[in-house]
Amino acid sequence: MVENEINEKRKSEKEELLYEKSIIRLEEGQIVKGKIVAVTPKEVIVDIGYKSEGIIPKSEFNSAEILKVGDEIDVLLEAKENEEGRVVLSKEKVERARGWDRIIKEFKEGDVIEGKITKKIKGGFMVDVGAEAFLPASQAVLRESEGTGQTLEFKILKINRIRKNVVLSRKSALYHKKEAERKKVIASLEKGMIVKGLVKNITDFGAFIDIGGGMIGLLHIADMSWGRVNHPSEIVAIGDEVEVMVLDFKKDEMRVSLGIRQRTKDPWEDIETKYPKATRVTGKVVNLAPYGAFIELEKGIEGLAHISELSWTKRYSSPGELLAIGDRVEVMVLDIDRASRKISLGIKQLEQDPWQGIEDRYEVSQNVKGKVRHITDYGIFIELEEGIDGLVHVSDLSWTKKIAHPRDVMKKGDKVEAIILSVDGLNRRIALGIKQLTPDPWDDIQTRYTPGTVLKGSVAKITNFGMFVELEKDLEGLLHISEVEIAESQRLEDKFKVGDKIDVKVLRVDGVQKKIALSMKT
Repeated sequence: MVENEINEKRKSEKEELLYEKSIIRLEEGQIVKGKIVAVTPKEVIVDIGYKSEGIIPKSEFNSAEILKVGDEIDVLLEAKENEEGRVVLSKEKVERARGWDRIIKEFKEGDVIEGKITKKIKGGFMVDVGAEAFLPASQAVLRESEGTGQTLEFKILKINRIRKNVVLSRKSALYHKKEAERKKVIASLEKGMIVKGLVKNITDFGAFIDIGGGMIGLLHIADMSWGRVNHPSEIVAIGDEVEVMVLDFKKDEMRVSLGIRQRTKDPWEDIETKYPKATRVTGKVVNLAPYGAFIELEKGIEGLAHISELSWTKRYSSPGELLAIGDRVEVMVLDIDRASRKISLGIKQLEQDPWQGIEDRYEVSQNVKGKVRHITDYGIFIELEEGIDGLVHVSDLSWTKKIAHPRDVMKKGDKVEAIILSVDGLNRRIALGIKQLTPDPWDDIQTRYTPGTVLKGSVAKITNFGMFVELEKDLEGLLHISEVEIAESQRLEDKFKVGDKIDVKVLRVDGVQKKIALSMKT
C-alpha cells in the first residue's frame, strides 16, 4: 500500500515536470498544435497543453461547421495570458503566415493567382489570396455581379517581401485570360476553314467579327460579295451571326482576314463562256461616272459602257443624259479582260454604224450641203447626216481672206455648202472645203500684182511686226515693219491707224503660200 502511494507520487511529479517543461518551450508568436475541447455557437475552445485554454472566434475558420471536439489544429500563440488569464490564440494568423510562405515559394510578379474579395476600402479592395492583398480601384474592372465575397483570378503586380504586401490586378488577369483564349483560337485556324462569328462593329471599309474567345477578324468590304457593295451595312448588321471563311491569319500579329463571298463560286471563272464577245445581254445600271455607265449583268459581274459607246450619232456630255441608275438596258459585249475583271460593253453597237459604207455615199469632189454643228479654233464641223460630220479646216474657208477664228465668218446652225476633199471611213473622218467651191484666184493675182507695182491700199490690221493692208475685197498683203520708214523710237500705232489709205509697192507674190509682200520704201 505504501509502495503504491510512493509510485503514484513519483508518477505525478514526473508528469508535472514534463508539463512545466512544455510550458517553458511555448513562446509568443509560435505556431503550436492544439486540440479542440469545445465548440460553441460563436467560439472554438482549444487546449494547447498550457495552464489555460484559448478561445478562437468561429469567424476565423473557413469551414467552422465541420469542426468537432478532439480535432487537432495548428494555431498561433499570440499571448500566453490575457486580462482574463486565458491564452490568446489565432487560427486566421496561422493561415496568413502559411499563405504568405506559399506565395513567396510558389508565385512571382506577373503570375495569376486566385483570391476572394473580402472588403472594400478607400482606393480599392482587400483580397484574400492566402495572405491579405490589395486590389487598387484602377485595376479592379469588376462587373456588376462581381464584388465582396466573390472568388476571382488576379494577376500579381508587385510582391513586397519586407512589408509582406501583395498588389493585384483584375484588369491584367482578364487581359491575360483573353490573350490566352485568343491564342488558342488562332492556333486552331486553317486557311479555307468555315467558322461562325458575331458582328461586333461596322466601318466604311468592313466589319469586325468575333470568331470566339475574343478573337476579332476583319471582314473587308471587298470580301463580302462578288457583287457591288456600297457600304458593309448592306450585307451585315451589328449582332448578326455569320458564317465566314478564314482567308489568312498572322499568329504573331493576332490578325485574321475573313470572307463571305469566297464561300460561293467565283462568277468570273467561266466568264468567256457565259458572255462571248458580240453577245447581246440585258443588265441593270448600278452606277454612273463622268466617263461611262456601270451595268450589272448578274450578281458579281459588272461591265462598263464607256460614254463613247453610247451612241453613233449623239454626243453625250454625261451618261446621265441617256441612262439612270436602276434602268434595265440591252448592251453588247465588246471585250473581256478576265485577269483585271473588266468587261467592255456598248449600246450603240446594237444599231447600224452610220460610217459603214461611207465611201459609197460620199466621194471626193462631191458638193454637199449641211448645217454648222460645232465650231473650234481650227475649223468648223458640218453635219452631213445624223452621226456623220465633216470638218472644214480654217485654212479651207477662203482663198484670200485672213481668218483669225472660224466664228468670225460662221455661227452654229448656219446652213452651208461645201465640197468633199477626202473620205476616211477607217478613221471616221471627212475633210470638207468651202474655198474649193470657187477657182483658185492666185494665178490671176500673180498676173495683176507684179513686183514693183505701186497701188493704194487700206490698213486692215496693225501688229508688232507690221501691218496687213487690204488691196481689194478679201485680199491682203503684209507690209513688214522693216519696209516702213519710221523713227527708231516711234511705233506703227503712233503714225498709222486702221482704215488709213496708204501707197504701197508690191515686193513679191507667193502663189504657193498665198502671200503678198509690200513696201512703203522708195
